[in-house]
Amino acid sequence: MWVPRNLKLETRSTAMPLMWMGVCVSPFSFLKSTMSSLVLLVLRSKLLAEVQHLAVWCADNNLLLNTSKTKELIVDFRKEKGETHTPIHINGMAVERVSSFKFLGTHISETLTWTINTSSLVKKANQRLFFLRTLKKNHLSADILCNFYRCAIESILTNCITAWYGNCTVADRKSLQRVVKAAQHITRTPLPTIEVVQKKRCLNRARSILRDLSHPAYRLFQLLPSGRRYRCLQTKTSRFRNSFFPTAVSLLNSVPR
Repeated sequence: MWVPRNLKLETRSTAMPLMWMGVCVSPFSFLKSTMSSLVLLVLRSKLLAEVQHLAVWCADNNLLLNTSKTKELIVDFRKEKGETHTPIHINGMAVERVSSFKFLGTHISETLTWTINTSSLVKKANQRLFFLRTLKKNHLSADILCNFYRCAIESILTNCITAWYGNCTVADRKSLQRVVKAAQHITRTPLPTIEVVQKKRCLNRARSILRDLSHPAYRLFQLLPSGRRYRCLQTKTSRFRNSFFPTAVSLLNSVPR
């Protein structure tokens, strides 16, 4: 899958590709490994063909892909890593493979952990605390301080929070909350915790999806025959269980109708 802004994500987990292709996997490990390699080979060839098609389309429309700024990020959760794949080439130039990449303000890593992203947000938010202290020293009102916090600090800490907060570690969540406590000490007013903001935004996002019948994720929210609760999504991993959609369904079910 080619993602805009010069980022390519390649998922090489065995479960999803095998499900897409309808392959029945034998319990024998060697057969599973063989089928997995065949599936990945097919996906890799399709990906390379798509990249070449994009390069041709750009050339035909007087556009030029900047290969030096294009990065390749591979997400692979297989227990047994297969052979390393050759890098993608665009116009004879190899695309650099990286372990993390900043995409639309969010740092995405190949392990789908969010420590790098959290550290970046906390660092940026701590810099804004200096301006909040400066406003406090100039004896501005608490309302102005709270407005500045929401606009300049909370907006940074909660950037795309519905996508990554659920899978943050305890240490990452504590580092985020420390910034909120520091701002609360400066403003001398109670401020909502990061977890409260995340739940509120998850609910708002889920409700906006439910209002849009054409949304691609609308089918994930299915009412039970009772009409009062939504069907919980089946999850096999904690990574999926803590992601946005299962969390949104749980929050919708917990809110009184």
